[in-house]
Amino acid sequence: MSRHKPRIIHFIVTLVFIGIGALVFVILMATKPKLERTQPLAPKPMVRVAKVKTRPQVVIIKGEGTVRPLREIQLVPQVNGKLVFVSLALVDGGEFKKGDLLLRIEPLDYQLAVTLAQARIKDSESKLKVVEEEAAASREEWHLLYKADAKENQIPALVAKEPQLAAARAKLAADRADLQKAQLNLGRTELKAPFDSRVSEENVDIGQYVSIGQALATLFSTNQAEIVVPFEDEDLYWFHVPGFTPGDGPGSVVSVRSRVAGREAFWPGRVVRAEGKLDERTRMINVVIRVNKPYETKPPLAAGLFVTVDIEGRTLENVVMIPRSALRGNNVVWVVDKNGQLKFRTVTVARLTPNAVLLNGGLNDGEMVVISSLKAVTDGMKVRIRQAQVGNAS
Repeated sequence: MSRHKPRIIHFIVTLVFIGIGALVFVILMATKPKLERTQPLAPKPMVRVAKVKTRPQVVIIKGEGTVRPLREIQLVPQVNGKLVFVSLALVDGGEFKKGDLLLRIEPLDYQLAVTLAQARIKDSESKLKVVEEEAAASREEWHLLYKADAKENQIPALVAKEPQLAAARAKLAADRADLQKAQLNLGRTELKAPFDSRVSEENVDIGQYVSIGQALATLFSTNQAEIVVPFEDEDLYWFHVPGFTPGDGPGSVVSVRSRVAGREAFWPGRVVRAEGKLDERTRMINVVIRVNKPYETKPPLAAGLFVTVDIEGRTLENVVMIPRSALRGNNVVWVVDKNGQLKFRTVTVARLTPNAVLLNGGLNDGEMVVISSLKAVTDGMKVRIRQAQVGNAS
């Protein structure tokens, strides 16, 4: 009996602890607060916005083209002969002023031709004088032999030596024409620059024999340059092309720019005309832009240079410019109101460019337009905003 007593005590103590634990558990379960199921709040998406401002806006139409000279000719001789002078500047890239001597052909043969022509004229003048004197003597004899009051037109042509006079006068006129031709050929032994020009190609040297019509060099003018830029038909609505678009006066002002010698260079120009027909393959209209004195700047607007042109077009009043990314499908933009709600807004598009959109209806000053994108968007959804600086894009 004494051996089982400690075990009974342990068993009773254990039961007491278990009972106390069960009681505490029941009390805790009875007094714990009741948990309610709640829906967590969805986070508001962040969007980038730009504040719009209505103002007058000059429409800039951009294009690209290659510079070409206004005039380009081949230098060819009009007489044959050996070259006795070649200008040191007659090399690729050489520059000339109008009237500068480029080449001289041996003039001796042509000087002799002038001297011979002058001698023939002297001879013809002498023969004409003799015939005139003989004709006068014949007319005087006719009057002596016949009536003193005979009319001049009654004298026979052979007696008045009219055929001889006509032949002598014709010979004198022909000799004078030969002299003029000889002098002209003598003047053609010197080839001069027809305008301010540069040499793009030359194939000539001193001592060379040249023939009529042989191409010796290629010259292009440096007073003016042209740029041919293709545009779509709708682009021509925005600027003036003389002789093509409605209106009078000079063409639109142009800024020509290109990167030359490691820096950005600019030249002023103006639209002067459109080429005579549309490109049959692209259906584009070639507009010609002219730049005066392209070689006076350093670096120059050199022929063959690829350039970008910015044409100043019409001025639109009370328009809004937004980035192209802010325009959604069907001419809709997203606007964030004062309450942080995103609203769909239909706008009127005046002009689309690769980087920007000009709107002339649908937005007011100070409104916030969303310029970022969202994967899922609904009209009226709450958003957080971050304002961005938006520059003028063309």
